[in-house]
Amino acid sequence: MLRLIKWLLYLFVLGFFALVAYVYIGPFLGADFTPETREIRQDILIDTD
Repeated sequence: MLRLIKWLLYLFVLGFFALVAYVYIGPFLGADFTPETREIRQDILIDTD
């Protein structure tokens, strides 16, 4: 059981570093991580009675 937990920990650490590397290298490979920007307006009626 301890052996399985150790392998899962290794996989988690390896996956974490792979994700961090992809975030830094991704834009050079054509991945675009910028969020879509658009303006949203909504009228608000305030009752001041």
